[in-house]
Amino acid sequence: MTPVVTKPAKRPVRPRSDERLVKECLSGNEEAWSLLIEKYKALIYSIPVKYRLPPHEAAEVFQATCVELLKRLPELREPRALPKWLMQVAHHQCYRWKQQQQRLVSRDADPDLPVPETPAIAETLIQQTQEEQMLREAMATLSPQCRRLVELLFFETPPRPYNEVAAELGLAVGSIGFTRQKCMDRLRKHLGDLGFD
Repeated sequence: MTPVVTKPAKRPVRPRSDERLVKECLSGNEEAWSLLIEKYKALIYSIPVKYRLPPHEAAEVFQATCVELLKRLPELREPRALPKWLMQVAHHQCYRWKQQQQRLVSRDADPDLPVPETPAIAETLIQQTQEEQMLREAMATLSPQCRRLVELLFFETPPRPYNEVAAELGLAVGSIGFTRQKCMDRLRKHLGDLGFD
C-alpha cells in the first residue's frame, strides 16, 4: 500500500507593506514594482469606472497613472499616503479625459473657451474608494478557501445557495454557516488591523 503524502496547508502570504514595496522599487527591484501595481490596479481602475469611462479610456487612465507613479515615486514622502495619492492622480487623469472630450466638441464652436480647473476629488469618492481598497487588501490575507467562500456568498448577485457553494468548495452543506462565520471573523480582524471602522 502506498503511503498517502499530505501537503501542509498553505498559509496565506502576508502582503508586503507599502513602505517596503516603495523602498524596493526605488532600489530597482522589478518584482516589487510588479507587486505594487498588482496591489493597486483595482484601486486605480475603480476611479475611471466611477467616472463611467469606456474600457479603452479606463486603460489609458490606468497607464497614465502608473507612468505618473513611476516618475514621482522618488518624491513620495509618506508611503502610507500612496492609495490616496493614486486616487487623486487617477481622478485628475479622468477629469482630463472628460474635459478633452468636451473640448473636442465645444472648441469647434468657440475656440476661445478657457481651460477649466480640475475640481477637487469628492471626499465621499475618496472614502468609498479607500474602503474598497481596504477590503481588497483584507481579502488578500484570507486563505484561498475563505476568500472564495466570501466571494461566492457576498460578491455575486444573486448570492449562491449553500448547496452550490458547498459543492464548489468540497464542503458539507451543514458546515458552510460555521465556515462562513470563521472567515468573516478573520476578515473583520484584518479590516480592523487596516483601520476600517
